[in-house]
Amino acid sequence: MTRHQMREAAFMLTFEKLFSDASADEIISIAKESDLFELNDRAIDLFRGVDEKREELDEIIKKYLKNWTIDRISKVSLAVLRIAVYEIFYVEDISDEIAISEAVKIAQTYTLKDDVNFINGVLASVVKDR
Repeated sequence: MTRHQMREAAFMLTFEKLFSDASADEIISIAKESDLFELNDRAIDLFRGVDEKREELDEIIKKYLKNWTIDRISKVSLAVLRIAVYEIFYVEDISDEIAISEAVKIAQTYTLKDDVNFINGVLASVVKDR
């Protein structure tokens, strides 16, 4: 599994969590049972980290929203932003540029072009202030 595939799997789990009150363990278990996408320990660890820091990540994201509230962001964009911000702040072996690049790649697959630009802009602002 490539690092991109790992992030994409973590994105799928993070996105699912936005619609569910289930625990992280339950979401992981359901994903493993469904076998719709590959999961490995790194994807699970990334998802767990994002889930554990969710409130903190949302506070960081909120600071960089211009004329938006976090509730207005699409669920896909929010999941992508949470993963990227988590990597920027908590994953030491990933550069900020890679975190942004990977977020943009995932966004290009799952969102509209305007959302891709929005995500890129928010993450660029996060990194600039960091």
